Amino acid sequence: MGWGAVKTYLLVFLKGMAMGAADVVPGVSGGTIAFITGIYERFLRALKSFTPALFPLLKREGLTAVWRRVDGNFLLALFGGILFSIAALSHVISLALLHYPLQVWGFFCGLIAASTLYLARRLDLFHGQTLVALALGILAALLVAVLKPVDVPVNAFTVLGAGAIAICAMILPGVSGSFLLLIMGMYPVIVGAVTELNIKILMLFLCGCIAGLLVFSHLLYWLIQRFRRPTLAVLTGFLGGSLVIVWPWKHVLESRINRHGEEVPLVQENVWPWAYQALTGQASGWVSVLLCTALGAALLLVLEWFGRRENSDS
Repeated sequence: MGWGAVKTYLLVFLKGMAMGAADVVPGVSGGTIAFITGIYERFLRALKSFTPALFPLLKREGLTAVWRRVDGNFLLALFGGILFSIAALSHVISLALLHYPLQVWGFFCGLIAASTLYLARRLDLFHGQTLVALALGILAALLVAVLKPVDVPVNAFTVLGAGAIAICAMILPGVSGSFLLLIMGMYPVIVGAVTELNIKILMLFLCGCIAGLLVFSHLLYWLIQRFRRPTLAVLTGFLGGSLVIVWPWKHVLESRINRHGEEVPLVQENVWPWAYQALTGQASGWVSVLLCTALGAALLLVLEWFGRRENSDS
């Protein structure tokens, strides 16, 4: 492997790290990062190549042919970056959400807003079908945003199911697996398993992730190939609609005590910074939040530049 290939896969590894970091935050999707860095369709294409047809190929031509068919180098670099990021940054991001939640949400708000504008610019917004699909995507995100967290029992079945659902969200720009884990009441379970290295829970979760990833990637890739314009419009709308999920200033209307004895929000409403300060008695920090929002938007420009450069090189 030459230096050019090494540099390419190093960049893929870094994009994987960005995807992993995004997926740790409830409300942000790793699929968003894949979408805006130009690797989204390659990611889906590689995943959908895992079919029973690989077994006769393995028998006829060996492991090397199978590795090429599934774009193994790309997937190894990408998932290596994702797993490294989750293991290395989950604690850091959890601390940041604990001590600087408004600034973290502001950062991702800027990233998602800039991403939505960037993607919408590439759509034919004067086409009726595109506008309907865009509206449906926004509506779907708004519906997801009003879901209430629930408590589910922690057993093999629920951990497998949580993995399958969370991983599907990971490859959907606009909603994160962490957010759906939060809705299912499984987020503290999985984060705790990562920090405490609970192998049993992690293996069950991983098996669920693999099953969900293989099934959903086939469906999503088929939709993009057969109905490209409306599918991309729905994904863009979903991404834009997810801004209501990551809006920094929220007022808790109803809370509950989870199984760990912790008080967690159940129903929240988005409010303006000045209303947030009046309702909660806490500083809105709007200047630092806006700076973080600008930083998130600037990061989009950097990621988009790298994605465009890589596509032109290839």
